[in-house]
Amino acid sequence: MIDLKSIQNAYDRVSSVVYHTPFTYAPILSQTSGYEIYLKKENLQRTGAFKLRGAYNKIATLVEAGNRGGIVAASAGNHAQGVAFAAKHFAIEATIVMPESTPLTKVQGVKELGATVVLYGSNYDEAYAYAIGYATQRGQDFVHPFADEEVMAGQGTVALEMLEEIADLEAVVIPVGGGGLISGMAAAIKAIAPKCRVIGICAEGAPAMVNSYKEGRAVDTTSVRTIADGIAVRDTSPMTLAYLLEYVDEMLLVGEDEIASAILFLLERQKVLVEGAGAAGVAALLHHKIDLPEGSKIGIVLSGGNIDVTMLALIIEKGLVKSARKMKLIVTLIDKPGSLMLLSQLLTNVGANIVQIGYDRTSTDLRFGDANVSVDLETKGEEHQEEIRKSLQKHKFHFQEEY
Repeated sequence: MIDLKSIQNAYDRVSSVVYHTPFTYAPILSQTSGYEIYLKKENLQRTGAFKLRGAYNKIATLVEAGNRGGIVAASAGNHAQGVAFAAKHFAIEATIVMPESTPLTKVQGVKELGATVVLYGSNYDEAYAYAIGYATQRGQDFVHPFADEEVMAGQGTVALEMLEEIADLEAVVIPVGGGGLISGMAAAIKAIAPKCRVIGICAEGAPAMVNSYKEGRAVDTTSVRTIADGIAVRDTSPMTLAYLLEYVDEMLLVGEDEIASAILFLLERQKVLVEGAGAAGVAALLHHKIDLPEGSKIGIVLSGGNIDVTMLALIIEKGLVKSARKMKLIVTLIDKPGSLMLLSQLLTNVGANIVQIGYDRTSTDLRFGDANVSVDLETKGEEHQEEIRKSLQKHKFHFQEEY
């Protein structure tokens, strides 16, 4: 079992390489939640995520033991970049097996750090199984992303930094996939501040660790599906589960829409860019999953910021629609000169800004002489959208909304 001493030793190894990331007060989140919220911004870490800490600590111990024969890892992205960075630092060969669905930005990030990338499998667990065989065939060391004591000790250094700055934290909220981060952090927190609550957050689409925590034994799932790819782990590690059962006070689930809204909230209101896993703790806070005494001093770990830009664009688009700042309509009108101008003038009169428009007169479900106009509008909230609906109805336009 890792202990405070092993985590402090890890910090001695990694402190010259990793950034001591900001741990700052979040006034808007504090005001909206009723708690005193501080954000640990590991999204600003080198390689964009906390994973560098554990990967570097593990590889440093291998090098100290005289092993320079090359390493193998499996990762959805962040661990991969941490391993690649550390391998480059120590000038040793690294091969990273990544799921075929890994965002291009993460694949490129690993290659740019000098590692060889092998794409295999539809999820982390399939990539992991392939990587184990790959390492065995070549007699190379496998660097596990979470089920490894040196990796967990490295991740625990996040907690050392947080408690060094704010010693009287009453709770720490941590995203959970395989459990390496929360295992290392919880071990450190309970050794330094035993009364501080440790709360883990999983995605509903990857609930293995929550299910296992509740059952008190390893319970695997058959599949995972979540936008939080950094915590999309299908199978439970008995090693990390043991730490959760020993040190973690509560495990919670957050849904996909909740994660997406937290990403948008952090981007828009806190000016912070995070990936799905990094937003899990804030998602739990915003959607009232955390139940602590009012005014509690809470630290939330933003574990990473390596979000695919395509996914970010989709989250922003859907978020604008859900918050009534964008409206998508399909309006059916008579296909004759002046009809489109009349619709445009009507929308102008109610202050709706057209940002995209399409015209379809050939769809087979249209009557002859009709056309469908698809229009995206910038709007100013639900009240404004209701005004637009009433105006369209008043002028006898047939329309439907897209969500």
